[in-house]
Amino acid sequence: MARSDTRYREAYNQILTYCETLPVAAPIPSETRLSEIAGVSRTVIRRCLTRMQELGLISWQGRDKSLLRAPQSGDRIALPRSSADKGDLEQRFLDWVLRFDVPANTPLSIAELSRNFDVPQHDLREFLAGLSRFGLVSRRPKGGWMLLGFTKDFAIELSDFRSVLELNAVAQVAEAPVGHPVWAALAKVRADHLTLKTAMETDYHEFSKLDEQFHLAINSVVKNRFIAEFQKVISLIFHYHYMWDKTAEKERNAAAIDEHLAIIDALEARDADAARAAAQRHLRTSKTTLLSSLRHHDLG
Repeated sequence: MARSDTRYREAYNQILTYCETLPVAAPIPSETRLSEIAGVSRTVIRRCLTRMQELGLISWQGRDKSLLRAPQSGDRIALPRSSADKGDLEQRFLDWVLRFDVPANTPLSIAELSRNFDVPQHDLREFLAGLSRFGLVSRRPKGGWMLLGFTKDFAIELSDFRSVLELNAVAQVAEAPVGHPVWAALAKVRADHLTLKTAMETDYHEFSKLDEQFHLAINSVVKNRFIAEFQKVISLIFHYHYMWDKTAEKERNAAAIDEHLAIIDALEARDADAARAAAQRHLRTSKTTLLSSLRHHDLG
């Protein structure tokens, strides 16, 4: 299916979604406003309006347009199956947030992100809808999405819940048998930490991905669907900390590397108590840093 036709289908369905918020007989916005909502040209919008008129959804005479009936599921156009990997999309989105330090309360353009990531717009909407369950993004009243900020209470609740999950994971790693895959994963993470430690002066920005690898390795021993879902929030806030104060990033990352290595040392020694204590210190540091960043952005 041609990309232009896919964009038309996505725009048409997005306009239907917008019309679902309107009462019957309400005026339809101008073509210019609809093109802003759907992120497409006015030519595509006119094609969408023509189909809506043919289905009896709207009346359209010149510039005057009004909603005749509420859209139904049968009015929508089927979208092509996506070949994009959802995990890859999440990774690229989080990389984008990290690299460009996207601030809180930033409007997200589905059309622009679709072009940047070269994925269908409906994939992005599904991804953002998933994040909206955690209060990280929200739908804008007049269409589109907004990247939200974080309150102090949100950060505290998230940090406390993270501690419960990760301390449980650390305890399970300490009891894992010799042949468990977690030991090979931690050995690689240790080597990567030591490599980055020697290059902190220039490569300290690379720590966020290493941080994610470390915590994923620790949590991999726990087979729980709810933890897997929660990991998305962990990645966005703690590993891709787009609101974090960058002024002491190099020093903070260097300290975190030492904290990670202390946890790995204790785990490899099968010292559960020492591993738990090291993990508690690291989690307290992460919580303190997050709360500090909120204050830096006048949100704490």
